[in-house]
Amino acid sequence: MSLPEFFFERVTSEIHQQMEGVLALAERLSRQPMGADAQACVAGVAEAARTVRQILASSTDLKTAATDGLTFTLEPQRLADLADEIHGRWQDRAQAGGVTLLFSYDGDPDTVVLIDAERVGQVFDAFIAQALAGVRRGAVEATLRAVAQGDQVRLEGSVRGGSDRPMGGRALDIQEIEALFGLETALGVALGRQIVQAMQGDVRVESNVGAGETLTFHIVADRAPDEVVASETLIQPDRAAHILVVDDNATNRMVAETLCEMFDCTSESAVDGMEAVEAARTGRFDLILMDIKMPRMDGVSATREIRGFSGAAGRVPIIALTANADPEDAAGYLKAGMNGVVEKPMKPENLLRALQENLGGGAAVAA
Repeated sequence: MSLPEFFFERVTSEIHQQMEGVLALAERLSRQPMGADAQACVAGVAEAARTVRQILASSTDLKTAATDGLTFTLEPQRLADLADEIHGRWQDRAQAGGVTLLFSYDGDPDTVVLIDAERVGQVFDAFIAQALAGVRRGAVEATLRAVAQGDQVRLEGSVRGGSDRPMGGRALDIQEIEALFGLETALGVALGRQIVQAMQGDVRVESNVGAGETLTFHIVADRAPDEVVASETLIQPDRAAHILVVDDNATNRMVAETLCEMFDCTSESAVDGMEAVEAARTGRFDLILMDIKMPRMDGVSATREIRGFSGAAGRVPIIALTANADPEDAAGYLKAGMNGVVEKPMKPENLLRALQENLGGGAAVAA
């Protein structure tokens, strides 16, 4: 990696992490008693942070696509749940803009396929964002359609917007989209097209009767094996998980605690490895989120200390939180006794996956 590339990655990662902190703080502030003007200011701060975070994420992915190619992690995904998730994260934003978002799933509700759900979600996010940017009132219609083809499933995603800016039945280039809808939307759409192309799919655009356009993409996915589908039916735990968050950075602790709360988990915090060891000694935690680089005692040393405890306190799952998550580093963390790695800046879906994979024994985490 060249020096400019190294600094690009470090700077974008740091900005992304700080924006996560701003969002966590804004979310906490929004739950405090405030007047309408103060609430509007907090909402504006949160929206600005989300925009910066999205621009950074999309530009980084586009850079990766152009140099090394996009990576995909194929995991079992129930398509009906994916449709609900995408609808859920866009519904409030659409309503705030005076637009109704109609999202439907057309297919067998029990269909589970092997896809990178995050990447498919990015495509929908990009096309929905463009549709909402062009609509001042009315509705945006999105559909995820699944058609069985033997051991495979053909997925068709479509987003229909009623923009008052007719597109002439052709796909706009990124400069035209930026001029019409802004940089964030342009980068997202460019990335969405790259993702579909990398999945051996295609994107087409059609003009609607009157105004606006419909963006449609097609990809083909393998069905998940029957045993994987069966394993998705789990016994519901009987209590919320209690998590220890260990990090010397207050903003990072705030982000992790907010994400734990988002997943209906309770949490406590420690500022370094020594505090983490003493807290873990009590055995009252279902899982520990452990930063690696900390003063007094680092995360690896703390993990080794905890693994020396007898009983349940020494067996508690420990997840590394680190910006250094390359395979060699991750192997070292696992060898030290950790159970997994979540890369900083933390993405909610990555933390959720780690929690779900490591929590058990009656402790619950909500998706």
